[in-house]
Amino acid sequence: MTKFAEVAISLPIDKLFQYSIPEELSSNVKIGARVFVPFGPRTTVGYVVGFSDAPEVRDVKGVMGVIDKEPILTEELLKLTKWIGENYFCSWGEAIGAVIPGGIKKGKESIGSRIKVPEIRAEDFVITDPHVLMEEQDKALKEIVECVDKGEARTFLLHGITSSGKTEVYLQAIDAILQMGKQAIMLVPEIALTPQTIERFVARFGHRVAVTHSHLTPAKRFLEWKKIKDGKADIVVGARSAIFAPMSRLGLIIIDEEHETTYKQDDVPRYHARDVAEERSRLNKCPLILGSATPSLESYYKAKRGDYKLIRLTRRVDDRLLPKVKIVDMRMDLATRKKLTIFSRVLLDAVDNALKAGKQVIIFLNRRGFSTFINCKKCGLVVKCRRCDAVMVYHFEEKKLICHYCNYHQAPPDICPKCKSGYIRYSGLGTEKVESELSHAFSHVKMARMDSDTTAKKGSHDRILSKFKSGEVKMLVGTQMIAKGLDFPQVTLVGVVSADVTLNIPDFRSSERTFNLLTQVGGRAGRGEDGGEVIVQTYAPSHYAILAAAKHDYDKFYDEEIISRKELLFPPFVSLVKVVVRARNDEMTRQAAVELAEALRAEDKDAMIAGPAPAPMARMRGYFRYNILLKGKDKVAMCAFLKKVLGSFRKPHGVLIAVDVDPISM
Repeated sequence: MTKFAEVAISLPIDKLFQYSIPEELSSNVKIGARVFVPFGPRTTVGYVVGFSDAPEVRDVKGVMGVIDKEPILTEELLKLTKWIGENYFCSWGEAIGAVIPGGIKKGKESIGSRIKVPEIRAEDFVITDPHVLMEEQDKALKEIVECVDKGEARTFLLHGITSSGKTEVYLQAIDAILQMGKQAIMLVPEIALTPQTIERFVARFGHRVAVTHSHLTPAKRFLEWKKIKDGKADIVVGARSAIFAPMSRLGLIIIDEEHETTYKQDDVPRYHARDVAEERSRLNKCPLILGSATPSLESYYKAKRGDYKLIRLTRRVDDRLLPKVKIVDMRMDLATRKKLTIFSRVLLDAVDNALKAGKQVIIFLNRRGFSTFINCKKCGLVVKCRRCDAVMVYHFEEKKLICHYCNYHQAPPDICPKCKSGYIRYSGLGTEKVESELSHAFSHVKMARMDSDTTAKKGSHDRILSKFKSGEVKMLVGTQMIAKGLDFPQVTLVGVVSADVTLNIPDFRSSERTFNLLTQVGGRAGRGEDGGEVIVQTYAPSHYAILAAAKHDYDKFYDEEIISRKELLFPPFVSLVKVVVRARNDEMTRQAAVELAEALRAEDKDAMIAGPAPAPMARMRGYFRYNILLKGKDKVAMCAFLKKVLGSFRKPHGVLIAVDVDPISM
């Protein structure tokens, strides 16, 4: 009797396709394996997800070939990808595509067989033994291990202040589950920026660690994936996609800095690794640890409600003091100095004192470039990108204006393109300008800059950080890259040039991002025996996010922020789904967005729908963009509702529609 394979294909088509199985292939076609199937006029790769006994249509086409002798997708990963399809508005095939290493998506059996990846060896690092835990750390560890023993799927929110020893809790929890014969996944927000994390894990566990991230070549990523799948690695350390590591004995999942926005995928499938980890924890009946000094409001809300188990680490390792935070009101500084300045006297004096004492300094500004805009003082023109509604940023080293959204470059004008006057002025500041000004003020000091411009080349971030770690570089200027996971005991001063950069973004999460960044970057100070100081320059010194960060008071910030979230009906009280309508023509885009919003309201008059409205960045890469925002309690129901309406919605040619569930920004 002929059997039929149910096949998922990595295309935005929300259905499975049925193919007959030729007799000669019947013993080789297995659930979880890849097959070659005809699809329209071409041959494509599909994933077998099930079987059926009867054909659904006449003249069912047949499977053309089997790629895998053994399935590459486990039953667990098939369940997980099906869940992603239902929760993040994508097809099952698209979700499976996120799990499969890029190098074998086109049907290759293996790649990189001739590539030799140097094996991770513990002897290449300083071997470390487990540290003696403080009382709070020990209590946290015991609760986690007890959960593993019971085989419970429980989520722990490990809320530990900066330098409270969260990583040591992770390491010892992993050690405990390894002794039980289980495996662990450890996610970090950006693997390329946290080499210290890899060093600590490899120094503790050696060759049992596999590392996977986007900076590896496709061949190396495949070999690491195969090492994991073959059971030759018991610990996976990686960025967002490491949550899909093909482990068969998963006993623990850890997400460090769980509040970070990098855990959200930008393109299809637009999943959030934190939520995927929670589902994978449930499927494997194992604990999930979410660690952060500044938990996301969604996670902390769940912890306060009892959905997560809240564990607090309130003391720094060795009882080191939290750094003192000083807020500098730049309005007062401007009034006394009669001109706009980058650095207050307070900050410059503190930098001078720290350097004279032989210590290191971090200067933070979450904006790269030299001048953030060029304008004409006669007619008021501001030079913008011709493809986006973004202001062009001047980069001194390249002598170019660059759009930070589409990377369009152009030479800076000598005269105004509009009124032809010569009153062109360079205004605003970025990290490049900050570095330049500091090098004038402290010409004898070796400094480095760390942003996406200076770290574009392979290995550049490692080189910058190693020079800072060795003490060769005394001052590090950077963007949010330097706020994540860096541990340098000689840093006694952190200066925040402008705390208002993230505060003024038109987004409901702007206050949360400001608090998180200030707390995290401030936590880089005082991690040694000499204590530390943080100086925050701001034009909004009374804003609750800045005041709470200065006092290291997360609960105070949460209590203020949660009120506005509830009043405005934003997460964690509802889930959001953002529908982005875009096209090359503005009026066509607007009209299509209006018609779609009307269709959504006609389908469900009680649905909470806002818009359409122009996106905050109304034009990007040549496309005009309008947003429609849905609010609701049930993500799955909202996705099903959208799939139904979009399935019958006739959009004009040239109009594109994207759906983002749980968007990070508006």
